[in-house]
Amino acid sequence: MTYHKILDTTQLHNLPIVHPVNDDSLMENTRIKFHTSVAKVTEEWDAFVPEDRLFLRTAYLRTLETAPPEGMQFCYVSFTIEGQPIGVAACQIQYFKGDETFNEKDDSEPCFFKAVSRSVKNFVAKKIGFHTLVCGSLLLTGEHGFYFHPQINASLAAKLLVKGFDKVMEEMDKQGVHISLTLMKDFFEETRAGLTPVLTNKKFYEFKVQPNMILDIRNEWSSFEDYKAAMSSKYRVRVKRAFKKGKNIVRKELDANEIETNKQHIFDLYKNVSKNAGFNTFIFTPDYFPELKRQLKDRLKLTACYLDEQFVGFYTTILDGHELEAHFLGFDYEVNRNTQLYLNMLYDMIRIGIALKVNRVVFSRTALEIKSSVGAEPHEMYFYLRHRNAISNRFVTNFMEYLRPDEEWTQRHPFK
Repeated sequence: MTYHKILDTTQLHNLPIVHPVNDDSLMENTRIKFHTSVAKVTEEWDAFVPEDRLFLRTAYLRTLETAPPEGMQFCYVSFTIEGQPIGVAACQIQYFKGDETFNEKDDSEPCFFKAVSRSVKNFVAKKIGFHTLVCGSLLLTGEHGFYFHPQINASLAAKLLVKGFDKVMEEMDKQGVHISLTLMKDFFEETRAGLTPVLTNKKFYEFKVQPNMILDIRNEWSSFEDYKAAMSSKYRVRVKRAFKKGKNIVRKELDANEIETNKQHIFDLYKNVSKNAGFNTFIFTPDYFPELKRQLKDRLKLTACYLDEQFVGFYTTILDGHELEAHFLGFDYEVNRNTQLYLNMLYDMIRIGIALKVNRVVFSRTALEIKSSVGAEPHEMYFYLRHRNAISNRFVTNFMEYLRPDEEWTQRHPFK
């Protein structure tokens, strides 16, 4: 088998890797490198990863390392042939403790059977704790775990990734960190089709959690008024009512110095919202947003919301190629009840997306119904999970499904 030399990573997508492509030969000739710091990732990483894969580029990865969520470690895997990259994967290693990760909340009427169910879940959750290797970002929803040369199909990528995960666990064992679980997260249906046969054969189990809520920006929307005109009268009234209730909210985009000055209050507002989430896998620090702004610069916008000169909420957006990522937010719940602050934030982000002429706004998961009310559609996301121990692996997804909080919601259809 003869491999064509890739002389310049800027020409990478235009040159063949191998002719003909043979998975077994490619596997044998691929070298896998393991790093524990983004500082050790060479410049070839950013030269290889496209500009519109922001969350796999070193600026974002450096943010996580500089201001890491509590207890999170990082590792990076590169795949090369004859010294030239054909793929990269960014992973996190996180210790999950069940009673801290799963938060079963219930706002319905008191019910004996629900109370018993929650008590049993809490008891089981307290017994579960494990180090997990996560391919895909715990801070994001979407396909942000790896990138391969376009000629590497999903099936071959899956084989290479599993081989890479084995190397990570071997290296982490040497450092005294025993990884029990491997989690690959957030794949759309079209990617899933290529991954599933390989990963199932490698004893990974597939499961779903809440969908990713995405609003496609229509070509004819050149302003927020165009977006609103596409709605049925019922939802145009809803927009008008939200604007009326939030008329006294003042928005201000914060610069890097202002984010640094207000970082503790921003963090407190974020915590105010995150504690009500059904599933929490991490807690980041107050330094996260200042560092994110330093690294992403104008790609990140943090907008503060004031009421009567009081800082009562914020939201963040990140421009990633032709997508606008609705990142973390926070607000005062009492203010939200009186002003529909959260709904106003969603409309603000849509306004930003239209102004930037992106193809879609990615609202992520959680708060599914209200996001659907502004036009976001649910996209199923698939996860793959494998326990290192073969016996435990038979039962681990049953536990995950049992502990996973359910959210009942009604999808809204605001457009004509």
